[in-house]
Amino acid sequence: MSESSSPVALITGGARGIGLGIARCLVLDGYALALNGLRAEIDVAETLAALRNDQSTEVLYCRGDVSLAEDRQRMLEEVRGRFGRLDVLVNNAGITSPGRKDILEAEEESFDRVIGVNLKGPFFLTQLVANWMVEQRAEHPARRQCVVNISSISGEFVSVNRGDYCLTKAATRMATKLWAVRLAVHGIDVYEVQPGVIRSDMTAGVTEKYDRLIADGLTHERRWGEPQDVGRAVATLVRGDIPYATGQVLKIDGGMTIRAM
Repeated sequence: MSESSSPVALITGGARGIGLGIARCLVLDGYALALNGLRAEIDVAETLAALRNDQSTEVLYCRGDVSLAEDRQRMLEEVRGRFGRLDVLVNNAGITSPGRKDILEAEEESFDRVIGVNLKGPFFLTQLVANWMVEQRAEHPARRQCVVNISSISGEFVSVNRGDYCLTKAATRMATKLWAVRLAVHGIDVYEVQPGVIRSDMTAGVTEKYDRLIADGLTHERRWGEPQDVGRAVATLVRGDIPYATGQVLKIDGGMTIRAM
């Protein structure tokens, strides 16, 4: 098995929205990409082609559901077979609460689905990746490796019609701390990036609502966040431009979480 001469990043949910913004920024830093998503590869072919044409990047598409153990395992096998290495994991894939039901009416089936995709999947994917990264460090101790978890301001702000989503994003904070502590001895950094209101598929249905709220001062920077705002933040962490900071949270929210009088 040949090994890629370029560092390799696996980004879940990497072919759209925030994940694609991250992918575009890591391409500029010379990363080969493994992008995970649920859609058929033919449906993301144009996106993949655009990334491949940018800096002649090598891009692998790994179709799969991060909530399923067999899909997570297959994803890693595909990355190993194609690149022979993995330097960065970005846990970005996530779903909002189906139907956005009030917590007085929330259903267990929807709760389990959100927990599976947003929390269980990233946790056990990180476990798989971390064990492989530890193996790689034995042979290549000088290589930089890290894990970045994409959370949300919903880990701090209450939305009673998305209780399951809020719970998963709050739990991501603890998952980041857990993995940061466990992997520090191996020299593997773990971070959390907490986006605010970002223009993406997830927010497309509430555009008018947030246009109004932003204009009224929801964010101190009076604009929507863009996927590449998050992408640039992730690239900064991946490069190691903020050293001595494992386990920390980088908020990309236009100042939304700053309380002001």
